[in-house]
Amino acid sequence: MSSNLHLLCNIWLNISDKQMIRIRHRKLVFLLPGKNSPSSVSLLPNRTRLCTALLSSSSCHGFWKGSSHFKASLSTRKISASTSSLSFKEQIEAESRVEHVGLLNAVEDKYEGIVIEMKEPMDSTEFIPLLRASIVKWRQQGKKGVWIKLPIGLVGLVEPIVQEGFRYHHAEPDYLMLVYWIPDTPDTLPENASHRVGIGAFVLNKNGEVLVVKERSGGFKGTGVWKLPTGVVGEGEDIPSASIREVKEETGIDAEFMEVLAFRQSHQSFFRKSDLLFICMLRPRSFDIQKQDLELEAAQWMPIEDYVNQPYNKKHQLFKYVAEICKTKAKMDYVGLSAVPVASASDKAAYLYFNNTYFHQDSAKKSHGLLQPVKLFSSSCQPSLVAK
Repeated sequence: MSSNLHLLCNIWLNISDKQMIRIRHRKLVFLLPGKNSPSSVSLLPNRTRLCTALLSSSSCHGFWKGSSHFKASLSTRKISASTSSLSFKEQIEAESRVEHVGLLNAVEDKYEGIVIEMKEPMDSTEFIPLLRASIVKWRQQGKKGVWIKLPIGLVGLVEPIVQEGFRYHHAEPDYLMLVYWIPDTPDTLPENASHRVGIGAFVLNKNGEVLVVKERSGGFKGTGVWKLPTGVVGEGEDIPSASIREVKEETGIDAEFMEVLAFRQSHQSFFRKSDLLFICMLRPRSFDIQKQDLELEAAQWMPIEDYVNQPYNKKHQLFKYVAEICKTKAKMDYVGLSAVPVASASDKAAYLYFNNTYFHQDSAKKSHGLLQPVKLFSSSCQPSLVAK
């Protein structure tokens, strides 16, 4: 009968490519043929495989000497009962072979997840074994989500990765993101971005006229409706910047962002995505219109009353509300949301949108835990027309 011997080992091993794996202080189990079992293990310097059976794990950590930040896994097989008649050396060589399987380079995120950013070309026959071994190890470590960022040049790996249980998360012009949930618990990975963000620009001049356009294509083609300039906010673009850009691109008018008057949320708008539209007020800095011919049929300054009283605006509730808000704002009876530059907890620049008429920007002034109401602007100046 064989017996179990627990050894704490510090072993250096030469593998076939002359690199070294060091296994430090790991519990190893050997099924030995008799009582007179050796208390230590001596391996030839040029041995290409270390043959062990781990006590309670299917893998053993190490590292590639000479290759930075690369982990290795040594997987094992149990020794069968038939090996009891073999010598100790034969058992190690024949019955307890450990095949080397590398782990993928990855970084941990803040939510016990793993991010793999593929950069170098790799064949699926090489990548999939690495992926499987890595997921086994990450499961043992209690990791949760796995994110694979796959550049467009490695699209050949998409199908084999999906066959391993991964799913699409999102795609960008230069990469595809695939995700996998490791534990046997409900998947809590965040979904892809759910909203598209757009702006509508209410540009009012000193004569009480609003800048309007007539579109050449899209849903308003051929309707004769004069509408506010609109557009989509780009990635990494702030709402104020987007509103200024869209007005310039469509009409050639230079403008200054003042405030957000209102916003609308809708669903199933663009390839199942929801949509947010921010109605922004801008003050013109130039007045000569140079319309964009590709998208627009016409552009002009229109009296606010004529814009509001269009039959289309009267018929459709959303457009009626927007027109009435713009009309009310033109009379200075309506205060929207100012864009106040702030820093997030991670020191990233951001905007906080709120009615800052009665709140001082210095949040240190407090009364009973609340911001002390302090008039931010002079009484002779409208709050909505001072924001820079």
